[in-house]
Amino acid sequence: MSLIKQNNKLTIHDQTVTFNNRILFQQTNESPILFLGHGEENIKMYRGNFDIHDHVEERIPLTMMDITEENEFLEINFGFQEQQYVTLKLQLDDVGRLRIQPTIDFGEWNRLWIRIKADENENVYGAGEQMSHFNLRGRHFPLWTSEPGIGRNKKNMTTFLADAKDHAGGDYYTTNYPETTFVSTNHYYCHTDSYYYADFDFSNNEYHELQYWGIPDEWIFETAETYVDLIGKLSNLLGRQFGLPDWTNDGINVGLQGGTERINTIIKTMKNRDVQIAGIWAQDWEGTQTTSFGKRNYWNWHYDDQLYPGLPSQIKTWHEQGMKFLGYINPYVVNGSPMFEDGRNGGYFAKNQDGRNYLVDFGEFECAVVDFTNPEAFIWFKTVIKVNLIDAGLDGWMADFGEYLPTDVVLHDHSDPMVMHNKWPVLWAKCNYEAVHEAGKQDDIVYFMRAGAAGSQTYNQLLWAGDQSVNWSLDDGLASTIPAALSAGMTGNTLTHSDIGGYTSMYGNVRDKELFMRWAEMAAFTPFMRSHEGNRPASNFQVYNDDGALDHLAKFTKIFQQLKPYRQTVIDEAVNQGLPAQRPLFMHYEDDVNAYDIQYEYLFGRDLLVAPVYEADQVSRHVYLPNDEWINLWSGEQLTGGDYDVEAQIGRIPVFYRRDSPLKPLFEKLKSS
Repeated sequence: MSLIKQNNKLTIHDQTVTFNNRILFQQTNESPILFLGHGEENIKMYRGNFDIHDHVEERIPLTMMDITEENEFLEINFGFQEQQYVTLKLQLDDVGRLRIQPTIDFGEWNRLWIRIKADENENVYGAGEQMSHFNLRGRHFPLWTSEPGIGRNKKNMTTFLADAKDHAGGDYYTTNYPETTFVSTNHYYCHTDSYYYADFDFSNNEYHELQYWGIPDEWIFETAETYVDLIGKLSNLLGRQFGLPDWTNDGINVGLQGGTERINTIIKTMKNRDVQIAGIWAQDWEGTQTTSFGKRNYWNWHYDDQLYPGLPSQIKTWHEQGMKFLGYINPYVVNGSPMFEDGRNGGYFAKNQDGRNYLVDFGEFECAVVDFTNPEAFIWFKTVIKVNLIDAGLDGWMADFGEYLPTDVVLHDHSDPMVMHNKWPVLWAKCNYEAVHEAGKQDDIVYFMRAGAAGSQTYNQLLWAGDQSVNWSLDDGLASTIPAALSAGMTGNTLTHSDIGGYTSMYGNVRDKELFMRWAEMAAFTPFMRSHEGNRPASNFQVYNDDGALDHLAKFTKIFQQLKPYRQTVIDEAVNQGLPAQRPLFMHYEDDVNAYDIQYEYLFGRDLLVAPVYEADQVSRHVYLPNDEWINLWSGEQLTGGDYDVEAQIGRIPVFYRRDSPLKPLFEKLKSS
């Protein structure tokens, strides 16, 4: 029996569900499609890091019992030992998406597993922002927003020490931005409408097993003949980022702190070496405090008169000098601050089980959680952004955190924190989005976030890759930002960037000059350039202390400026078509079988191929070029597809442009920069 609508075909035959000639589900004696179960989780949070354990008490396999067909949908009934447990309603919507809605017909269940048909040669991408592995095949990925952890590899010493001392080591799957969405090389995407804890297991050759700690609202599938069209369709579903202000093309946003006087001194030094500066990013605009982790900000969300006296007036001066000013905010308020008293008196904070304000440990200081399920609290904090940031003259900010919602918190709307935890970053993004748009500043302001979930695509203007270590590690250093951008792009986050030089300096990791310079080279070929002094500025290399590094940075900020016409084309494609700025090679070279497992190169738009140097002490770099005619940006050498070892001295990051690019004259000019 089949359902046909608008040239899309859905069939169920011989216990196999096919959609647009792709087998999605196939029941066999060895492999049911659905399982139901009971489980009891044990979750402990320590400073944004989660220990998660599940005791599965029962798991029953369900088999197809019968199928019914109505005019607009099909229903498949699943049962166990002649008892019907679940009904799946399959329906094609107006644009041809397949929507599958589960209904529990019998019993109370809090675990569900569904198996999607796989084949041995299939690759899978997405699941939010994944920083260790771009191709997800062969592994499972728990999907729970959290601190990614330090090191993110249980086999290295950094992670061992982080776990032993601070429960903060992380693993290959830990991420600020998980999402229940994946893209298959069988040219379909699968999106789950759910914020439950999930675990997507892609390790079996025959099926992908998706586990949920609850019953999802819906699964959505859509197909296309090309990845460009498929990602465009996915972005139609999830939403699209709305672009960046024109001034962000003017150079680097320099991460500085320590007050007006110190910033002005450093800016003068940088400008004397001809560094092109679009803005100043001062994360400590609201004041500081010191912990064993390093310098931390004081989360009161009003400019600090001691560090930045008369900040609104000073911002105007910086504007006259051709520089914007950016700050920092997150959705928590430090205990004991004036704003904490405002929030407590207004009843704007989430509660604990005793009805008191829930205080979260952020590392030697405690903060209240702004309860975004309370409409009055949402408006209050949105007003804080409008008045204390926008009206003060800030041109942008880091909208940090969003991952720390505890699972034992009591929310205003009494929603389940196990569900709201993964959704919380979306609410935080929406708060920023509405503040900016209601102020009419969407063409002038830029804010960037690290946490996210399905829905962030509309509200999160610019993603950043979080707090990388200041080293060369694959899982947590410079290299990790490349698969992070690629995987995020495959789930609709088209605009992203990272801290130039990294952030986290712990357990012997100290940033050196070479790392900063290599990171800066890569950043010139991304949508946004921004540096960071790190969590321990005095212990790490800082670019403004070294003339050679400043000259190198000046070169690449000029390249960033010169790329504006091309970058704007790339950003326009992101906004209008949902195409990521940083793209996997296979997105435009689908027939190239070698392109599908490359995760340390990317296409910046259609016409530039970038191969960042992500290892120390390298003077050459192995690159793979897909089948096309390429020109080395620096040497002018013409190459075709294949493997090459190319020169990669500092200052000559391997970059290639397509010979047939309409912007070839622009790229040729970069050689002399």
